[in-house]
This record gives sequence, structure tokens and C-alpha cells, in this order.
Amino acid sequence: MKHIYQLIVIVACFILLVQPGIAQVGLDKIATSTMNFQLVDISPKMAALGDASVAFSKGAESIFFNPAAIVETPGSIDVKFFTTQWIADINYMAGAMAINLDRIGTFGLSFLWVDYGDIYGTSLIDQADIALHPDGYIDNGLVSNVGAYSLGISYAYAVSTQFFIGGNMRYVGQNLGQNTIGGQLKDNDATKLAFDAGVKYHTGFKSFRFGMAIRNFSSNMKREEISEQLPLLFTMGIAFNLFDFVQDDFFGDKTLNLALDFQHPNNYSERISVGLEYVLWDAIALRGGYLTNHDIADWSIGAGFRSSVANKNIEVDYSYSNYDIFDGVNRFSLGLSF
Repeated sequence: MKHIYQLIVIVACFILLVQPGIAQVGLDKIATSTMNFQLVDISPKMAALGDASVAFSKGAESIFFNPAAIVETPGSIDVKFFTTQWIADINYMAGAMAINLDRIGTFGLSFLWVDYGDIYGTSLIDQADIALHPDGYIDNGLVSNVGAYSLGISYAYAVSTQFFIGGNMRYVGQNLGQNTIGGQLKDNDATKLAFDAGVKYHTGFKSFRFGMAIRNFSSNMKREEISEQLPLLFTMGIAFNLFDFVQDDFFGDKTLNLALDFQHPNNYSERISVGLEYVLWDAIALRGGYLTNHDIADWSIGAGFRSSVANKNIEVDYSYSNYDIFDGVNRFSLGLSF
């Protein structure tokens, strides 16, 4: 009962925290946030589950989804590297590390780098010069200094063996090249401090667990004369092993995990993510998921392999996400814990 009361208090605090942002959410707020690269899922494991991650993720990679779950590191140190071949020749690279110091808590470090590829700049022309430039613009060639990044530190604490809390503080930046205004060259760079917070609770009923997180909490950012919000995302979710409800000796050392998330963003209407993971011999994982209410994304699949070598756990994961109009998205990750 004590843990249930703690969970109720945390849920109430989260609702009070995000209520101002939630009150502004509506269909008229679609596509009104900035630095949306922070919402791209870089983990093949979570992407394969349709982004249903808030109660399912654990260890270093949970820094990007629910920082409370870094408490559940497979060893004292958990390290993961990610790469994502995103749409339109955009590439993501990321890394995360969690260090579990037992009673002191768990600390984490993370980075995210976005390569926007080759971006060509153009300039509008005067109507008088239309004969020289019939396309209506001047090609200025490749734009330099274009990209985005995030650097973060994390901390999580196990209030009990079932209840975890945690948070991130991240320095986020986006570089959008240069342009000339009034004869002067201007850098289109922006930086901001963003915060994430999360809780995770193992209920004690079978493997049923509950998670909740708020990501990209920050004040507004002003570009020129426009004040923009970061992509605030509030997520609640559950996860459990479906085989817990059948005889243990029927499926042996196999598990079938179900993850379900409800997402409430400030730049779109609500979404539901659902995913399944079938694990054989605690070594091979097959995954599939679906994301609802998305303009171009829907189903995803993936697989993972983990093994132990010289007292070190190695984990390799891959996922493919289907996107309408664009080519599919491939994600890879490599993890090491000891």
C-alpha cells in the first residue's frame, strides 16, 4: 500500500507539472514546436515496438525514454551506441552510459548528433532579374554548419526495489546555417536547456509494470519574432509478460512481452503505441509494433541478440520502420554491460 500511495503522489505531481502544456494542446497546435529532432526514436529495440518504451525500456537506453529506468542496468556499467538512417538522407548517431552506484543512485551520460546531409541554400531575386534567373531564385550552393545535437546528464534513484524515479538535464542545440539580412551575415543557431523526468513502478502483480515520463520540458525559444515551444511529450505506459498468465512449464524459458504507451504531445493529437517482443532462451528477441495516428509511420519490426563473453553482456539490435512516401528507416545498436 505504501508504494501505491507513492505512485498516486507522483502521478498527481506530474499532472500538475504538465497541465499548462496540456491545456494548450489541440488540433490548432499541429506542427508548432521546434527542435523536433528530439522526438525521433534512435533505439532499434523501442522503435521495433512501435515506440512503446516508457514502461518497457531499462538500462542506458532508457535515458532517451524514461530516465527512472536507468536504475535497472544489467551490470554496474551499461553502455549503448545507436545509429539511425532517417528519412531524406538524415542520419542520427547517439550514445548513452549508465553507472549504477547502488545506494547512492544511478548516474548517466548521453549524446545525440544529427547530420542533416547536404543542404543547398537559395536566395530570392527581384522581379527585374527574372530573365537572368527564370526559376525565381539563385542557387547559393552547399550550406555549412547545419546539424543538431543534445548532451545530457542523468540521475535516478530506487526508492524501493519496485519504485524508481529519475531525470535528465540536457543542453540542446540546432544549427541551421547562415543567411544575409540587411547586408549582414547572420548565424541561425539556437541552444536551450531541456529537462526530462520519469517514474517506473513494478506493481508486484506478475511482471506488470507502469511507467510515466515527461520529455523536453523547457521555456519557449524565440527565433526572430516568433516564440516557439520545444516538443513537449507526456507519456504513460504499461508492460508485462503475457506468458505470466499461463502455466510456467508450458513455454519454458520463452517470454512474450507486451508494451503499450499513451502519448500526449504538444504539437499533435494523442497517439497510442503498442509492441510485442518474443524472447527465446534469453538470447534471441523478435519484435513487432504499431504506432497509431501518425501521418506517415505505422508498423515496425526488429530483432535482437544478446550473449555473455568474458563476464560481459553484449547486445546487438536492429529494426525496420515502415514510412509512407519515404523509404523505410533502419536502426542499429550495440550494447555492452559489465
